[in-house]
Amino acid sequence: MAAKIHTNKDVSIAPLKKKTLAVIGFGSQGHAHALNLKDSGLNVLVGLHKKSKSRAIAKQLGFKVMDTAEAVKAADVIFIATPDTVVPEVYQKDIAKNLTKGKTLLFAHGFAIHFKTITPPKNVDVILVAPKGPGHTLRSQFVEGKGIPGLIAVHQDVSGKAKETALAWARGIGCTRAGVFETNFREETVTDLFGEQCVICGGAAALVKAGFEVLVKAGYQPEMAYFECLHELKLTVDLMNESGIAGMRFSISETAEYGDVTVGPKIIDRAVKKRMAKQLKAIESGEFAREWTAEYAGGNKHFNAIRKAEALHPIEKIGAKLRASMSWIKARKIKKGASQASFTSTSR
Repeated sequence: MAAKIHTNKDVSIAPLKKKTLAVIGFGSQGHAHALNLKDSGLNVLVGLHKKSKSRAIAKQLGFKVMDTAEAVKAADVIFIATPDTVVPEVYQKDIAKNLTKGKTLLFAHGFAIHFKTITPPKNVDVILVAPKGPGHTLRSQFVEGKGIPGLIAVHQDVSGKAKETALAWARGIGCTRAGVFETNFREETVTDLFGEQCVICGGAAALVKAGFEVLVKAGYQPEMAYFECLHELKLTVDLMNESGIAGMRFSISETAEYGDVTVGPKIIDRAVKKRMAKQLKAIESGEFAREWTAEYAGGNKHFNAIRKAEALHPIEKIGAKLRASMSWIKARKIKKGASQASFTSTSR
């Protein structure tokens, strides 16, 4: 049976019109949701801890900024837009005691609920609205009058109107312009983690580095290796994104297509799929979630060591050099801990 797709024509924003919406956190997703909802004519406030650097940014963008606990008290719908590892601390400290009967708790990712790092009371609605893209894309597409697809899910429906609330929020942030699909917290969480780890982030980055290293070790110039293994990847992925795998193959040369269909399966073979399946089991069982929360609780020592080593990989040095000569690529300085709102949230 085909999935039900919700669009603007069958979704109303009315269920949120008389409600106060609190966005807890003002990073990538938080700032985009808050700005889009505000531009949709809804009453939005931002909840942050006292020393948050995002407070000044949120105020400059016209939001009423409150301490997290006070924002939860004042709101009817509370969107937790903090990192998965931070959610338990914020929830226990500022949200739980102020989450009174009749309120709605909303997430953009099901991690905290599915892996039970928090346990909401039984007298509130718990829903998910997950845009399928980063916050800056959610915002930029909204400003252009467009939208990106999204997912909704309902974990607890005390009011009988939880789905209605989720759809109204999805409309407010622009996702119903592109289409919203129904899922559940487990499916969203497991598939999202699997995709990140095995394909779009972990898998792609590891494949790019492996190809670069093989070429350089064989004596080819690192610049050539960079162009062939990293730079041109975007061009191919864009074709896949726009027209599917078949469309991509139609657009490339026959030599490239033949190499694709005959050599690709030799590289990404049954052994790779077997390891992917093993990682899927680790995600489903909660093993990955336990490992990640333990790493965070221990101060991210192992994680930070990996980050440092990865930043020193030769592909980063050669990439920075080559990108500096590409005028069409807009350089972006990414500072650790900086809010993305500072460079992605203003209207064009």
